[in-house]
Amino acid sequence: MNSALLIVDTQNDFCPGGALAVPEGDRVVPVINQLTGKFRNIILTQDWHPAGHHSFASSHSAKEPFDEVTMDYGRQVLWPDHCIQGTKGAEFHPDLNVESAQLIIRKGFRKEIDSYSGFFENDHQTATGLAGYLKERDVETLYIAGLAADFCVKWTVLDARKLGFQVHVVKDAVQGLDVNGSLDQAWHEMSASGAHFIESKQLLA
Repeated sequence: MNSALLIVDTQNDFCPGGALAVPEGDRVVPVINQLTGKFRNIILTQDWHPAGHHSFASSHSAKEPFDEVTMDYGRQVLWPDHCIQGTKGAEFHPDLNVESAQLIIRKGFRKEIDSYSGFFENDHQTATGLAGYLKERDVETLYIAGLAADFCVKWTVLDARKLGFQVHVVKDAVQGLDVNGSLDQAWHEMSASGAHFIESKQLLA
């Protein structure tokens, strides 16, 4: 009762064939589906960008995807156009079990600021409301799955730890993008924050 499964951005554009595909990103879907049967509290996050979002490389002249720029809130990786509101790419993977979820947190919907974490936008101040929702329901422990391990999963984990949640990252239920060593760095940062790493079999036994 005091734990929740938090499924991060398991959307078409982050899976093979998508605009910002995580290698083998769809591998996490059957694992997540098995996990949903073990939790009463299930939350989904969903990247939900307007067209022309400032984090898109196409919104900056002479810039390419994966270049970096400085925004008002700090450094920002520029991405291919992805998860645009109302498009197929923004939809959850068709095989993902979403019926058990009680809440969908949409993020990145403000044109001028990106949002990796399920808890805060990239200014690290503007809250999504997820923390309040969890605390109202006395959730103390989060099990985190989804995409991508080195960006949206990582920042969700780090913010959850800062907010005082116990965090378990289900390693075989996440998959990374790995941009210039970002995946190894993410594992290091999540571990240093006090997050624990487990395998799904430890929950399914």
